[in-house]
Amino acid sequence: MGQYQIDVIEMISNAGLMVQFVLLMLLFFSVTSWAIIIIKFRYIRKALRESGKFTDYFWKSRDLASAFTKAKQLRGSPIARVFQIGYMELKKLRQSGMSAGKKSDDGDPSPLAIQAIGGDNIKRALRRAINSETTRMTQMVPFLATTGNTTPFIGLFGTVWGIMNSFHGIGLRGSASLAVVAPGISEALIATAAGLAVAIPAVIAFNYFMQKIRTIETELISFSADFLNIVERDILSAQGR
Repeated sequence: MGQYQIDVIEMISNAGLMVQFVLLMLLFFSVTSWAIIIIKFRYIRKALRESGKFTDYFWKSRDLASAFTKAKQLRGSPIARVFQIGYMELKKLRQSGMSAGKKSDDGDPSPLAIQAIGGDNIKRALRRAINSETTRMTQMVPFLATTGNTTPFIGLFGTVWGIMNSFHGIGLRGSASLAVVAPGISEALIATAAGLAVAIPAVIAFNYFMQKIRTIETELISFSADFLNIVERDILSAQGR
């Protein structure tokens, strides 16, 4: 095994400049992809764990103020961040409703009108928050798809270039024996192997992250709908009475 590794290093060092440049590009894609994989894996794992904690606390507390305090502690939870946006919009609605109630005798909008407008405002705020969280979760992930789609072809380009040089060397030497052809072709094929080695983990990670992101996005939409139901049933309706 050790001798095999030494031979690979020697083949890379003896390869042509173009093949070495291709391998350098593949190294860049590999290092960047693995950095993204590690970062996003930790981020999504924390998001799932803390979102689960917040959801359990939210349904057990029945108190939006205490849930808001808990949400500020769970900074890694997308659901908690969406709830904070919705809760702050609800507080603005309450203040607007109270002001409208005090001024209703002067012809200003009634609390029921404020209620209807405020419900739409909360929906829009939650929708923007969900879109923001989805964008945050998908950051850097498309690079993995780009890596999976392009690096095999980059490696193939290096292989084709290396084989062209090998055949050019055969023409100069006037010999097509295996001893002459094999070293150049083996050096060239390293580029294809390297391209596949970079692409396979990137594709696996991309599919894994997108599946988890879709799961979290579904949970965000479901939680937002439940939160709106609570607001409309227990809070906004109470303002209208």
